[in-house]
Amino acid sequence: MHRIRRLFLPIDALGPADTAARVAQLLVGLFLYGISLSLLVRATLGVGPWDVFSLGIANHLPMSYGTATVVVSGIVLLLWIPLRQRPGIGTLLNALLVGPAADLGLWLIPAPTELWAQILMLVGSIVLLAIATGIYIAPQLGPGPRDGLMTGLVRITGWRIWIVRTLIEGTALLIGWLLGGPVGVGTVIFAFGVGPLIGVFLPFFERRRAARASTLRARRLASVSAAERP
Repeated sequence: MHRIRRLFLPIDALGPADTAARVAQLLVGLFLYGISLSLLVRATLGVGPWDVFSLGIANHLPMSYGTATVVVSGIVLLLWIPLRQRPGIGTLLNALLVGPAADLGLWLIPAPTELWAQILMLVGSIVLLAIATGIYIAPQLGPGPRDGLMTGLVRITGWRIWIVRTLIEGTALLIGWLLGGPVGVGTVIFAFGVGPLIGVFLPFFERRRAARASTLRARRLASVSAAERP
């Protein structure tokens, strides 16, 4: 049981409250991530490489975009096996929840009819995606399926991370485009804009997580000290 817990909760939690807070933050981040993907699709100006792949699959199989996203996540997780990557609860919840959240967003959010509204939706979706990424990564409950594939290949090949990421996303983009997935100016903006934005928001949420952990440690030490006093 302890090994299973360490596999799916690869953290040194500071008690049940800390674990619950991390999981809650993870769920919020994954939900917002799915909503950001639905905004990106609704903008109809092009989507990210992996979403080109998912939408390409959805064009040819009787499934929604969200379901195709879950299927792609499952395929990617199978590729973890030869790489000996270890999933966490964040990995599994990422694979299972982002797609349904995206489908919910597509159901709730109407497609804009004006170009200016499409552009605003595109920009807003990319910013929201970067924020959501920072929210769900900061709890450190396991990498997403695609991130784990990237880091696993980096470890196995010894190549630089940008080379591996470019090869992976380029392959997903090419296959998705051949399957009829939407490629446009939004794809280019996504490719060059998401990384820098994540670089802004992820450290912010990591600092918040570290500050909370420091506060919890201080409270724990204070309670221990108080209990040891005569």
